[in-house]
Amino acid sequence: MKHRKLYAGIGGLVLASTAGIAGIQASNANESTTSSSARGNVQLEANLKSLNDSGAKGRVHAEFKGRKARVHIHARGLAKNLPHAQHLHFGADARNECPNVFDDANNDHRLNVAEGVPDYGPILKSLTTSGDTSPKSGLAVDRFPTTPKGVEKYERTINFAPGAVLRAIKSGKGVIVIHGVDHNGNGTYDFEGAGASELDPSLPAEATDPALCGVLR
Repeated sequence: MKHRKLYAGIGGLVLASTAGIAGIQASNANESTTSSSARGNVQLEANLKSLNDSGAKGRVHAEFKGRKARVHIHARGLAKNLPHAQHLHFGADARNECPNVFDDANNDHRLNVAEGVPDYGPILKSLTTSGDTSPKSGLAVDRFPTTPKGVEKYERTINFAPGAVLRAIKSGKGVIVIHGVDHNGNGTYDFEGAGASELDPSLPAEATDPALCGVLR
């Protein structure tokens, strides 16, 4: 329950910002689900690069077969013994890319979730270890990976709805983000490292700040 509270703020932001995706899916409800793009097999890769001086790095491989994708994540250098929320992001109005130092709007020398949303968009899929993978599980910290040695090896098949959003992901507009940065290196998410999260002042920013990001291409 301790860690579940840490990501409640992420879930609130995500659920409030998925209307654009829902609109795209609804507008394409009459499209044929047997289109070549929906059926096509696509191999995508992403190099996960460190954000917020996390020191982490990693790689993602996603093999799409029609409406299913087998997602593999191998990352190292993440905060040890702590849960890491991770998501596939996409936004119709987003730049669909990873943020950089120029997105540090408040000049506090770190990137927070809100500053990154214009770049990578809202959550499309929650990359949980089991159960639901929708944006509703954006806060399901009990089902996100923990990294006892700072290493994550993740593999799971994710289902997608047919339509424009799936085609956009296959065309290289999906962004993988892994959250959780132990800024002060004391082995926990606390307020000493970076203060309070911009999503909820009762949460430490360390729990919600993005640690890794990569675009699936």
